[in-house]
Amino acid sequence: MGPSDDVLTSIEICAGAGGQAIGLHGAGFKHLALVEIDSYASETLRGNIASLEEWSWEREYCDVISGDVNDFSPIPSGGDRESDVKKAQKFLGKPLARGDLSLLAGGVPCPPFSHAGKQLGKDDERDLFPRILELAEELLPKAVMIENVRGIKDAKFEEYRTYIQVRLEGGRARHPATGIEEDFEGLGYEICEWEVLEASDFGVPQLRPRAVLVAIRKDVLGDLKFVWPTATGSPKSVFRALENSMDIRYAPYLKSGGDVARLAKERLGRWKEKAQKAEVRKDFGVAPTLVGGSKKHGGADLGPSRAKAAWALLGVSGVGVANSHDESVKKNSQDRDLFREAGPMLTVEQAAIIQGFPSNWKFSGGKTAQYRQVGNAFPPPVAAAVGKAIADVLRAAHERDRGTPRPAGVLPGQVASALTHSVDDREGAGV
Repeated sequence: MGPSDDVLTSIEICAGAGGQAIGLHGAGFKHLALVEIDSYASETLRGNIASLEEWSWEREYCDVISGDVNDFSPIPSGGDRESDVKKAQKFLGKPLARGDLSLLAGGVPCPPFSHAGKQLGKDDERDLFPRILELAEELLPKAVMIENVRGIKDAKFEEYRTYIQVRLEGGRARHPATGIEEDFEGLGYEICEWEVLEASDFGVPQLRPRAVLVAIRKDVLGDLKFVWPTATGSPKSVFRALENSMDIRYAPYLKSGGDVARLAKERLGRWKEKAQKAEVRKDFGVAPTLVGGSKKHGGADLGPSRAKAAWALLGVSGVGVANSHDESVKKNSQDRDLFREAGPMLTVEQAAIIQGFPSNWKFSGGKTAQYRQVGNAFPPPVAAAVGKAIADVLRAAHERDRGTPRPAGVLPGQVASALTHSVDDREGAGV
């Protein structure tokens, strides 16, 4: 029995600044490789893995690969091409081989399916579903997890969703490149549906619906059942999420005395009043979806006009992103960052709170680069919830296959799904 039989291993493509990686790490997965094309996001991953004690395993065994996922080679191929998964060989005792991996995960780019874009789907050059399917075939992991925007569940993409599913599960579908219906053998997976999960159901103070596909190899799943995670409690409001950080940002000016202190007190009080008042609305005062944007667009802000209007109801100006607390004090930029008539702008750190990042996770690059990393992330608490549900199945399968008795029925910690599908009614803005 090799070490990978007892440790849940994962490879993540399109890893970004680590939102999904943090969640899966919290669910018990050990990362063998994180692949990300953006140099700033790659540096974010490297920096946090190098500095945070809880990431010591990845520090020794995980490769952070900064490059195009189309060039990523996880398994040695014929000729001179070695595996790009190098550090894990110390743990595995050999190069990674087909079937070794527990989980292949990826938050493939959302613009091809986003309501905020042109929804070109398979015709968008950023569509990386074909690549993650190729990697699934090459690696044959025990489970596959793919995250995208809820737009992929739209009726116009039903044919493409069917194609993705039959590539994994087997069946008949129209090939997106040729338009011809074909029979596909599949890769031996069972699809556990595309589920739309709302971030606010998992303690994230944000309306951020995401479509998640989970597929588990049939020989692994066997008599077990994958159960989608359920809401963890009442939504957390923007007021409760940001109150402490807002107090810290205004504190130097409240202490300064005079007109500045009076203005700071008035502006902070106005923000608190609006944010608290929003808690009684039907969306419980949670934020609209953060939009990270892309390199093709200008500086960072909090999204389109609909999103900015939703932020205004929370007492926040969405026209830009503020300097960090320390930078604001250093640069005397409080008039821009904090004292606007429309309310304070968020810092990158506050945007990270809205996404559910842990407070010790730091981002590399300038302010705009950092904000884009945050805004494009998969909220860690949602990734953790899905990751735990997958881990429950994989661990139970391992116990079953080595003959360890287990209770009948659902797995430990699992309950019947009670997720609602009222995401469209609750979504205030964004993609």
